[in-house]
Amino acid sequence: MSAGRDVLWGAVRGQRRDVLFGSVLGAGHQAGEVAVPVLIGVVIDQAVARGDLTALLGWLAALAAVYVSLSFSFRYGARAGERAAEQTGHELRLQLVRRVLDPRGGTEQGRLPGALTTIATEDAKRVGAVNMAAIMGIGALFGVLVGAVVLLWISLPLGLLVLLGTPLLLFAGHLLSKPLERRSEAEQERAAHASGVATDLVTGLRVLKGIGAESAAVARYRLTSRESLVATLRAARAESWQYGMVLALTGGFIAVVALIGGRLALQGDISLGQLVSAVGLALFLLGPLEVFSWVNAELAQGRASAGRIAEVLATPPAVGTGTRALPDPVRGELRLRDVRCDGLTLDLAVSPGEIVGVVATDPAHATTLLRCLGRQTDPEAGVIELDGVPFTEVDPADLRLAILVAEHDADLFEGTLRTNVAAEEAVLDRVLVAAGVDEVARGLPLGVDAPVIERGRSLSGGQRQRVALARALAADRAVLVLHDPTTAVDTVTEARIAGGLREIRQGRTTLVVTTSPALLAVTDRVVLLDGGRVADLAPHAELVRRNAVYRAVVLA
Repeated sequence: MSAGRDVLWGAVRGQRRDVLFGSVLGAGHQAGEVAVPVLIGVVIDQAVARGDLTALLGWLAALAAVYVSLSFSFRYGARAGERAAEQTGHELRLQLVRRVLDPRGGTEQGRLPGALTTIATEDAKRVGAVNMAAIMGIGALFGVLVGAVVLLWISLPLGLLVLLGTPLLLFAGHLLSKPLERRSEAEQERAAHASGVATDLVTGLRVLKGIGAESAAVARYRLTSRESLVATLRAARAESWQYGMVLALTGGFIAVVALIGGRLALQGDISLGQLVSAVGLALFLLGPLEVFSWVNAELAQGRASAGRIAEVLATPPAVGTGTRALPDPVRGELRLRDVRCDGLTLDLAVSPGEIVGVVATDPAHATTLLRCLGRQTDPEAGVIELDGVPFTEVDPADLRLAILVAEHDADLFEGTLRTNVAAEEAVLDRVLVAAGVDEVARGLPLGVDAPVIERGRSLSGGQRQRVALARALAADRAVLVLHDPTTAVDTVTEARIAGGLREIRQGRTTLVVTTSPALLAVTDRVVLLDGGRVADLAPHAELVRRNAVYRAVVLA
């Protein structure tokens, strides 16, 4: 939890100006609240008891001035607190987004996208709220101290009672907040998991419907949601129990203060006005002590959220970085030397400008190859080189400017066809034709300016694939790796796309990881991976003729 405390303290230190300003105003507000019962007692002793109208009006004017002062103090102090909370949440979100988008990766491993979203929103918000809790807590503490000093002035026993009793109440509130902290952490963990499951289900809704798995998906989400609900209810029960216990202890403490004050007044040790002031101060103390209870709850939840944020920020990168530069221009010579990773053992050389197909009998090996080429992971052994420079010696961000791995399930963004392809006007038409997006555009009222909703859900699966392929081609990388780019298009369109791909990538290194005969037919040669190793290597037509395993995988 030390990393979580660092995040928490960093959130407060980063907004120290607003926290300090808000705390000063909060303390002023609480001092004004203390002054109200004191002034009322003075009015009773100095004006009401003596029947002095002039003194009454004077003290009422002073009381009005105190009310105006504490009103402005609260308003601007709360504004500073809200500003500090929102700014902290914003900065934490930026830190989390920078870490998630770090080219070295790592944060996505073992976490669903929805979980990361929850951490970057709800957890960041809760940590930001600690600033407001700090301001309110400091103000309440100042109010208690000022109230205690006044009570010491009115009566030494009352003042000592408050000074000794308040720290004990604070310590009790801290102890009572521990179960809440643990349950709050569990609540956020289950809520993040439920959010991640929901995101995955929505993303794959069409696939689920296609295979008839809606009922299983609903059952999975219902179970996850119920677990999240149970965790939330446990946290709510812990919070209500903690709040109720602190309120009961506080009420008992206030009752003791009022009882002792009443006995002192009956004995004549304090005046009637002082008794009214003492009882008013005792009632006033209920507010700050309730604030302490709220602050403890906020800190407990803030600590839990800070711990989750710290885990994401401290996630080790999936790959290292490097300082070596690639040749300029990049020729596109790709070399895999005895690469071993997750059951894949591969030795392969791809010449500059060559179009190579890759067929894997096990889809997991294809995925591993894509992860290595995209530098999402580094091989357990061996080396991958681009123009003679090992991947591990190049910064991942620089490497991805030379090599692009276009995933099979690439998402589209909200906007238009044109903005999703993101091609320069000089090459836009050529890219659209090569990927078959020109047909898609002709079928839409606004053509390439037709709107596309989030994740491209306004388009069919085949249309989304063609737009994603056009975007990959428009990037014009020296090395392009495509993974099953045409699984959702018809055979006629696929054959057309294969020809367009061959033409537009002429002279540029291209790897096509697929089992599509149309795409493999336009490659210069095809690598067959069987059992994680190169089982055969030849042009597509020759492999179809001589290799039974290849025929079974490609022509089945």
